[in-house]
Amino acid sequence: MIKKVSLQLYVPQAALAYCEHLYQNNKFDFFLSRPRRTRLGDFTIKPGVTPRITVNVNLNPYNFLITYLHEVAHFVVYQNYKAGFKKRVAPHGIEWKREFGALLQPVLNEQIFPEDILNPLRIYALNPKASTGADQILYNALKKYDDPSVTLNKTPLIHLNEGTDFVFHNRLFVRGTVRRTRVLCTDKVSQRRYTIPAHALVEAC
Repeated sequence: MIKKVSLQLYVPQAALAYCEHLYQNNKFDFFLSRPRRTRLGDFTIKPGVTPRITVNVNLNPYNFLITYLHEVAHFVVYQNYKAGFKKRVAPHGIEWKREFGALLQPVLNEQIFPEDILNPLRIYALNPKASTGADQILYNALKKYDDPSVTLNKTPLIHLNEGTDFVFHNRLFVRGTVRRTRVLCTDKVSQRRYTIPAHALVEAC
């Protein structure tokens, strides 16, 4: 992990003050992460340790901003429901949807997002899903602004049809059924089953 110093190089300039305000006025640690195949960001809590948010360093500015706010929403839910955070609050349930939608509102404008992202993002913000990869239109809009080397020949697992062969971590799998935020897949060599994050980037065969 790379400790956060400034968000200036990672989010759209017009959103910088808002993002830094959220960081400075909430008690979480923020880290940049090396690229991860299975997640764009995460929020973690451990007893006696300051809550931590990480975001992949290789995301384009628009995807970085959305992912950052996604994780801040997890922090806000945690702050509001500490006593029953793990038992009563679903990770991407109604509480998270409400907070994430509210955090997105100040950035839903033409000064921050290009029109091809802004329009689907406004719809997405009404009922956010666990991953932007689950919204095909928004995913395609965001992908246009990626460094081509990041996504070359790769697609989110959730976008493959059931029964499709794909390569992940240099192993050959068959895509199975969706289980909330993960997909049940079968290793074609060992025939063992694994659940893989639905938004993981894979290479279809």
